[in-house]
Amino acid sequence: MSREKLVEIVRHNIEHYKAGTMEQAPDVYKVPASAYTDEARFKREIDLIFKRMPLMLAPSAEVQNPGDYKAMTPFGTPVLITRGKDGKARAFMNACGHRGAQLRDVGCGKASRFVCPYHGWTYNNEGELVGVAASNEFGEFDRDEYALPALPTLERAGLIWAVLDPNSTIDIEAFLSGYDDMLSHFNFDKWHLFDSRVLRGPNWKVAYDGYLDFYHLPVLHKNTIGGARSPQANYYAWGPHQRVTSPDRYAHLEKIPEDQWPMEDVMTGVWTIFPHISIASFKGGGRGVMISQLFPGETVGESFTTQYYMMESEPDQAGKDGARVQFDLLENVVRDEDYKTGLQVQQALNAGARNHSLFGRNEWGGQRFHGWVQRLLETPDDQLNALFQRPDRQAAE
Repeated sequence: MSREKLVEIVRHNIEHYKAGTMEQAPDVYKVPASAYTDEARFKREIDLIFKRMPLMLAPSAEVQNPGDYKAMTPFGTPVLITRGKDGKARAFMNACGHRGAQLRDVGCGKASRFVCPYHGWTYNNEGELVGVAASNEFGEFDRDEYALPALPTLERAGLIWAVLDPNSTIDIEAFLSGYDDMLSHFNFDKWHLFDSRVLRGPNWKVAYDGYLDFYHLPVLHKNTIGGARSPQANYYAWGPHQRVTSPDRYAHLEKIPEDQWPMEDVMTGVWTIFPHISIASFKGGGRGVMISQLFPGETVGESFTTQYYMMESEPDQAGKDGARVQFDLLENVVRDEDYKTGLQVQQALNAGARNHSLFGRNEWGGQRFHGWVQRLLETPDDQLNALFQRPDRQAAE
């Protein structure tokens, strides 16, 4: 069914291309400047969105083989992602049960055991406490109680989601709203991680607004990647997640039988995973995507984005050279165009130059995104799962 949906989306865009039209929101939409500048609201967003929602913490390729691990600290929360001997990806709080020391510094590596650097307690890849230093002298206690706190985790479509609350009861599959079935057509579980890097940006919503916006492409990026791009965009929603497409990107498929449409063309566009992921396709040394993983910083006006450049297959030397040129270009575009502008927007909003941001009828994706942010700030824990029961195009309305 997901393949049929993809084909339907292409047909929909071809019809709009032929008519020179696009889907539009019912009206323009205002977002108060305080949504980007207020520290109290920012802290609520961290607590009620980023610490309650499933987050895409790693592409599967980053912890691809048994024994691989990744340690990270989103919003100061120490997380350890591992892949066990059984091939299953798991996520834990990176905190020893003894005193809470972190078992691994931030980064990736390979290990079958994690030894606490403070007192030498040892854990396996399944989070079990398997060794206590000087155990005869320490005393008796229930080792199961001091295992690493497990985080709700789901690996799907070559991506790893986890909730940063060990006691969360959110249904991750319901949250994905069928979007993972669509993403599965990338086959990311077979892709190669070429490289990654981190960029500093403005408030996380200022940054994320750009990922949902094709309106700016032929203007801000006129000399880099957007000179020949149409500003028109159609948006397709699965719960809070959205795919953004340009009608003109499918014109060449009009005269080709549907069963011969290349999957690379069918999957083009920008796929955003609420609240912090963007996936955009590019060609450089072979078929590739840039996965942008956005996290708020320590203050309301700061964010950090990890850019992962993924490739459909491991490139040869010529492919590596082409991929490096493409990835460097994308870093420059985001850092020197998108985020440079975003930081200036942040400065103006902080200064009170405008009391709101305006989203046009042609910027439906941004309107939906901010609607979901507000909805989640107003939804208590016991009603969260009920929000994700309508995985259809209008679910984000």
